[in-house]
Amino acid sequence: MSIPPGPATSPAPTADSQVAKIFEWRRGFNAMHLIDIGIQLGLFRALAATPNIDWQSLASQLGLHAPYVKVWCMTAYSFGLLEAETETSFRLAPFVNEILANPSHPRYLGGYVQLGTRFATDDHRHALEGFRTGATSPFQGRSEEFAQVVAQAIAGVNVMMARKILPGLPPVAEKLNAGGSLLEVGCGTGNLQIQIAKAFPAARCAGIDIDPTGIQCARDAVRQAGLSDRITLIEGDIADAVQSQSFDVVVMVEVLHEIGPDIRPRVVAGCANALRRGGWLVIVDETYPSTLAQAREPEFLFPVQTGFEELMWGNVVPTRDEQEQLLRSAGFTGPIDRSLLGAGFTLLTTQR
Repeated sequence: MSIPPGPATSPAPTADSQVAKIFEWRRGFNAMHLIDIGIQLGLFRALAATPNIDWQSLASQLGLHAPYVKVWCMTAYSFGLLEAETETSFRLAPFVNEILANPSHPRYLGGYVQLGTRFATDDHRHALEGFRTGATSPFQGRSEEFAQVVAQAIAGVNVMMARKILPGLPPVAEKLNAGGSLLEVGCGTGNLQIQIAKAFPAARCAGIDIDPTGIQCARDAVRQAGLSDRITLIEGDIADAVQSQSFDVVVMVEVLHEIGPDIRPRVVAGCANALRRGGWLVIVDETYPSTLAQAREPEFLFPVQTGFEELMWGNVVPTRDEQEQLLRSAGFTGPIDRSLLGAGFTLLTTQR
């Protein structure tokens, strides 16, 4: 059976259209670095605070070289990130404030951009050796800066989990509102723990992670949030460090694909063991295509990109069959509910 070249409505490629793709991808590369510069130098924040500011005043306000700021503004305008009041004055385009100037907003994507510009770029430089030897640079044990940028990259997903997904699962919300207990596997810097503790004031929360850098960041964040009495943080392996049948809910957000395939069965079995009878496992992750044809379907474009982008981390995104086999092998025998979130995340829920 032959594989279709793409959606049925797509025109046949031409040499010019293939060249145009390359130029558009290079434009996207430049856009990511322009955004990174705008975040690090405070250009987006300054434009949010002072709309319709001219580029010379913007440069002066931030102590920057004016001709460079002029080119940055012109390029950001070309990309549609800025709008112009006059030939020399600019303001943020619609929604750019939330997406690139306001780190506390659920739609903020600055962390996701900087995960690419600050870290993926270096990883790709080492990719040639990795392709020859299979060497990786694992997610765990990197710098605090790396841990914080990763946390910022998934902050919006964490907010969705705490404010929409868990409250939207009536049996789960009922348990947590009644004072139930929740364990987050792969809690990283603790952002989701804090969000859930605020969303469910009666719940008791715990987070576990094998990364000492992330756990230390989490302890600091929980202490600063004044939630140390309600959130317990554990450094270690869930299979060894968590008591059997001690939680009502276990969650994993963007963690399953970061666990090595050889130890995933042990971790998922640990999740099942940590749950009381009737408890719920809630996973948000990505699902890799099972067939070549799926690789061009919209819902798989982001997981395919993640699979390549995190190759040097040693991360392998599981397929649907692999996800469900993990759950079945861990002892989850009931229905596995599956739905698509956003442009490429999968929500999986099942009951012990």
